[in-house]
Amino acid sequence: MASIPVIRVGDLLEMKKPHPCGNKTFKVLRTGSDIKVLCTLCGRNLTIERVKIEKMIKKIIPEAKEENKDE
Repeated sequence: MASIPVIRVGDLLEMKKPHPCGNKTFKVLRTGSDIKVLCTLCGRNLTIERVKIEKMIKKIIPEAKEENKDE
């Protein structure tokens, strides 16, 4: 049985197949039963069912954490 991928807001998703614009990476904007993603090339917003998008994901790139930021 495959494990459920952990998808968080801000993560980049690399898909198996490209978007019609030719890009394969999407930024996660919202999570839940549906996941809202933004194409990083053309800027198109997509809302896709979680079950469907989990099958489309090739790799999850976590959001870069800025821990050593002093203001």
